[in-house]
Amino acid sequence: MASAEPITLRFGQIPSTVRGTSSVYLHLADSKGFLSREDIKLERVLIPGGTDKMVAALERGEVDVTQTATPYLIEAVLRGSNAVGIASETANPIYSLIVKPEIASYSELKGRLIGLSLSIDMISVSMRKLLALHGLGATDYRVKELVGTPVRFDCLKTGECDAVPLSQPEDLIATAAGYRRLGISTEAVSAFQFQLLAVKRAWGAEHKDVLVRFLRALASSFRYFRDPAHREEVIQTMVTVTGTPEAIARQTLALYLEPDRGVMPKAGEMSLPGLAQVIAFMEERGVIKSPAPGPERFVDRQYLQAAGISD
Repeated sequence: MASAEPITLRFGQIPSTVRGTSSVYLHLADSKGFLSREDIKLERVLIPGGTDKMVAALERGEVDVTQTATPYLIEAVLRGSNAVGIASETANPIYSLIVKPEIASYSELKGRLIGLSLSIDMISVSMRKLLALHGLGATDYRVKELVGTPVRFDCLKTGECDAVPLSQPEDLIATAAGYRRLGISTEAVSAFQFQLLAVKRAWGAEHKDVLVRFLRALASSFRYFRDPAHREEVIQTMVTVTGTPEAIARQTLALYLEPDRGVMPKAGEMSLPGLAQVIAFMEERGVIKSPAPGPERFVDRQYLQAAGISD
């Protein structure tokens, strides 16, 4: 057991991720005792509105640590926020472009409605690049901005959207139900740093020991998730968390790890080249001005290093 006093960390969570595969590591950190070993209790705080609201909640002091998609952290810092990334959560996600059963090719998406995330989001960027790779320019299709895989899946199921990007397990559920997968995001964007855990710099400096203990616990959880010896238990945890059939959970894990596609970090490590890719996309789209700042401005790796986690 750690010798420090027990502490509760208020953890800002994106509502759409609660029953997603990306939350499995949090359940493992709790159920396997990795958090309690470090005398830490996690209080999950759901922030309404999606990933673009997470850094604002951190700044208001509603949470101590938060999930955030990297573009929103970058934007906030450039506006003067003292938020900073301290560890990786989802690193290089796989999003499937799922279409209605009657759509068999990219060319059939011309003039159709595609449900994307917010324009700055890497989900939208990677999907636009995938569509461009297959001959579709930005004016060839209509877009509706929808935050969260469940919301986009609903748009597809109601028939309003003709195509949407979905993560796991929803994309596998959709194809099992007869929808088609035209392609996946990694065809167009091979690697980037999708999501980070962030704190306020001042808070982190005052609570370094707590953050180091927290990151040690998460590192243990990521390693457990990846360990082939624990494959069956992880699959059952995925079933419990996501509510999906075991076969879907098994397919999801195989997609991530056979071979390893870098979806989840090995131990919470952050990718500076991956973050630089996000910055380059934002610069390309005119979201940030040239010359763009380097990725080091948006992260602080001292906590990972103190926890014994290397890049």
